[in-house]
Amino acid sequence: MDGHGLSQRRACRLVGIGHSALRYQRRRSSDESVRSRLRELAAQRRRFGYRRLGWLLAHEGHALNHEKLYRLYHEERLMVRRRGGRNGPGVHARR
Repeated sequence: MDGHGLSQRRACRLVGIGHSALRYQRRRSSDESVRSRLRELAAQRRRFGYRRLGWLLAHEGHALNHEKLYRLYHEERLMVRRRGGRNGPGVHARR
């Protein structure tokens, strides 16, 4: 930008991005302690979903909102598998 004699705002306008996006730095903290504890709890209680695990984490002092908790739960691939059901009537029904 400096070599071409353009201001940051002008260059961003030409490229089509906001000038605040150029200076953006994310502030997300490291979640390793929460991730490891979430993995431990999920291993102990295999049938618990993210909501019940979040409740257990909250009682241990880890404050997370449901969106962040679900993101961590999903990234760690801790999803509870659905149980297979029986085929209901009408699957092999005669006509």
